[in-house]
Amino acid sequence: MTLGQFFEVVSQQPAIVLFYFFALPFTAFLAIIFGQGEGHMSPWKYLYTALVYLACIPGIFALTLNAYMFLFERQPVMNTNIYTQILPVLCMFITLWLIKRNVNLNDVPGFDKIGSLFFIITVLISMMWILEKTHIFVFTFMPFYQFVLFFIGFLVLIRFAWYRMMK
Repeated sequence: MTLGQFFEVVSQQPAIVLFYFFALPFTAFLAIIFGQGEGHMSPWKYLYTALVYLACIPGIFALTLNAYMFLFERQPVMNTNIYTQILPVLCMFITLWLIKRNVNLNDVPGFDKIGSLFFIITVLISMMWILEKTHIFVFTFMPFYQFVLFFIGFLVLIRFAWYRMMK
């Protein structure tokens, strides 16, 4: 099964996807009600960790997919799939907003690693987009030393984000 076939199946039978992406913010809302002011304590912070990962991994994947589709494939905005490109991002933002209302996100174990992962993906996509837009004419329009400095700068950013993610 390819990714395109998976997206078609999800679009044809969206009940499970809708349940998943509505259950995450609803669970975060219930955690606010039942764990008011106790979000930094042990059982609640692990629930918040699970919610953060369950919401952010599909959300970051959807953002990456959107960036790829719009920047590289030049997909029209009107062809955007609601279930696979919009709903995960909305769920991620709503879930994080609800969690943030009850607990500081720095108290949620592993939240800093999600941010670093998103940063690394953003830098890599930006670097690929710039390389694609230059069409390898970088050697004729830009002095070679500037290209090397630019490339090293991106590598330093990636290394910094990787260090933050692994500490």
